[in-house]
Amino acid sequence: MPSALPEGDPMPRDGALPAAALADASTRPLAFYLHVPYCATRCGYCDFNTYTASELRGSGGALASRENYAAVLTEEIRLARKVLGDDERRVATVFVGGGTPTLLPPADLAAMLDAVRQEFGLAEDAEVTTEANPDSVDGAGLAALRAAGFTRVSFGMQSASPHVLRLLERTHTPGRPERAVAEARAAGFEHVNLDLIYGTPGESEADWQASLEAAIAAGPDHVSAYSLIVEEGTRLGQRMRRGEVPTTDDDVHADRYLQADRVLGAAGFGWYEVSNWATTPAGRCRHNELYWTGADWWGAGPGAHSHVGGVRWWNVKHPGAYAQALAEGRSPGAGREVLTEEDRRVERVLLELRLVDGCPLALLRPAGQAAARRALDDGLLVADAFADGRAALTLRGRLLADALVRDLVD
Repeated sequence: MPSALPEGDPMPRDGALPAAALADASTRPLAFYLHVPYCATRCGYCDFNTYTASELRGSGGALASRENYAAVLTEEIRLARKVLGDDERRVATVFVGGGTPTLLPPADLAAMLDAVRQEFGLAEDAEVTTEANPDSVDGAGLAALRAAGFTRVSFGMQSASPHVLRLLERTHTPGRPERAVAEARAAGFEHVNLDLIYGTPGESEADWQASLEAAIAAGPDHVSAYSLIVEEGTRLGQRMRRGEVPTTDDDVHADRYLQADRVLGAAGFGWYEVSNWATTPAGRCRHNELYWTGADWWGAGPGAHSHVGGVRWWNVKHPGAYAQALAEGRSPGAGREVLTEEDRRVERVLLELRLVDGCPLALLRPAGQAAARRALDDGLLVADAFADGRAALTLRGRLLADALVRDLVD
């Protein structure tokens, strides 16, 4: 979740959506994101909408404490049922993120999932994911989650290097993510992801190689690898400004990405989104694919974002304010915007270009079409895909995706 909420129109008290947003809803998949805003400690690089116990103490956080959070969030799921009306869609994917969802007992996460199941129903092949810190789970808890209907777990590994973990202020020790994957497999999880971060100050090529090899050896079927982005207001950002830790440049990040793609590819992982690799199509994160392809999703929880039929809205950030709104029978939404057709076109280009299949060239205006042709000549786009009417990134194109997409949306 972003650290600041965007500006937008006021949210109706009852959360009602324009009729146009619900038109043809049956033709679009529906997903749920459930945000758990609690963390045991705050990592130095994190600017997500999360809270430690000390940050909530005395600030109204008791209204949505860990102990009653599942019940509070269930109220928003019931609100979603009212807002979406007689929508008969079963939910295709559920993703429980945070924060650290597994700081809550498995029974609470199961209760949140049950609320979605009872209000909407789950598709027969629904993907149900929870994020977890490796040191916030054990075999018994993972078995309970699997029995409750969770099908996928995503562990925040970040690195196998002790000094990198210390700088990131991660609490788990090297080796613990690998054991967590083994426990998840033993609990019956077929799909397991490991998140990695590259470009941490002081991380060497050998450190990154060791992290990649450790992740692969653990046996997940999915790996996400993200470049470290140091946000304003984080402890790591403050340390960089004071000169306590060095910065890393774009060339280092590019080298790390190429290294990741090479090592993961050799181990049987294929990229399907710029930062995501899976061993099989079934191992891909279907929930994220719905985000990237413009489906409908309801984000429940403090600071969570939602999108239905071209309407985007976001909830108040503080857990206390969030719980208070629901207790008063009103939407916890802080604001919303209705996307224009041009907004939606631009978003499709921004998101679909990052996918292995790329975006349709038909989405591009004349200036974007000309930019795509130049990108093809420069080796940034795949020639065969271009001939078939799609702008799909080459490996070099992936490195320059952020710059390229600015040209294509013109």
